[in-house]
Amino acid sequence: MTKTVLYTLLGLLFLSSCDKDNNTPLSCKNNNSLNVITQRKFKMGFSTWSFGPNEADKDQTYHFIDLNSDIYSEQIDYKIPWNSWINNSTLPIEFTNEIDSRVSKRLNMHKLLLSVSLLNTDRSNLLKDYDGSIPNYSSLNDTNIENAYFNHLEYLISRFNPDYLVVAMEVNELKLKSETKWTEYKILMNNIRSRLKIKYPNLPLSESVTLHNWFNPAVANQADFISEISNYVNQYMDFAAISYYPFFKGQHTKTDFQKAFDFLHSEITIPISFVETTHLAEDLNISSFNLNIESNVCEQKDYLETLFLNAFSQKYEFIIWWAYRDYDKLWETFPAGHKDIGKLWRDTGLLDENGIARPSLTIWKEILER
Repeated sequence: MTKTVLYTLLGLLFLSSCDKDNNTPLSCKNNNSLNVITQRKFKMGFSTWSFGPNEADKDQTYHFIDLNSDIYSEQIDYKIPWNSWINNSTLPIEFTNEIDSRVSKRLNMHKLLLSVSLLNTDRSNLLKDYDGSIPNYSSLNDTNIENAYFNHLEYLISRFNPDYLVVAMEVNELKLKSETKWTEYKILMNNIRSRLKIKYPNLPLSESVTLHNWFNPAVANQADFISEISNYVNQYMDFAAISYYPFFKGQHTKTDFQKAFDFLHSEITIPISFVETTHLAEDLNISSFNLNIESNVCEQKDYLETLFLNAFSQKYEFIIWWAYRDYDKLWETFPAGHKDIGKLWRDTGLLDENGIARPSLTIWKEILER
């Protein structure tokens, strides 16, 4: 599981004290507000995160995406073969097999977002190599790091031929960890972005940011942090690539959700895309974190409706729902040390773990057809 642990570290104490009174009936109320979306212009899709570990599960995931979207995302965020890129040596077979498998499943009638992670799972340092190491560096913008990561991106672009590229994921989290590394990161990315623009002038580029840790961030000087991230995104990105998980901020209602959307729209002057987002459809209880968050299928539907309305009114480019189906089957295969982290997003699908559709899937299909 490669979702960032930072959400947990920043939010657990807050979230565990924010249980809400949950009297929402499971037969969700019909909402006519979506009638304003008479002609959808934003694209809709899913990531290829599989609900199960088997090849058949992965194939079923791509098949569902094929039938129920017009865009999808591939996230390359497990490891980076640093040694191979730096030493110009053979790439690890585990890496090339994974890329070959995904490329073989390419949905050619769909737009493709390729999201690549430079940073590790808690967004505090570089992602590890396949041997568990990270390259030596005196600064994140060292030439060997820049060249290796550029080669990594160039290889992935050549294999996937994406329509949109996120060159690094959830980068505002690095600023929360280290101001020094954030400064170095900006130099690194400016250099890489310039090189990519020369070679791929027509490929839209961005670096994703987490809305839940940009809106009302847990920092001493919120105004400075918000201004820094907003200026960075508006100045250097072709589109604002948003990662948003409302339940990490204790948000449960349409009013809560809309506050975050209103903040985003007040800060951004470029086209907006939600490159990964989702919301709980069931209660989340993790005793080791002392974490208890109540939710249900109607609350998930409320979030999706709010997302659609904002995508329509604010002319978003696209939205990516992270996992189309609950991944209990895959979660069972996680090592014991990763199960609690993996459980955070497990029950957020538009289908439950048995493949039974939730109310959110109904409105997803309705809006997709418009």
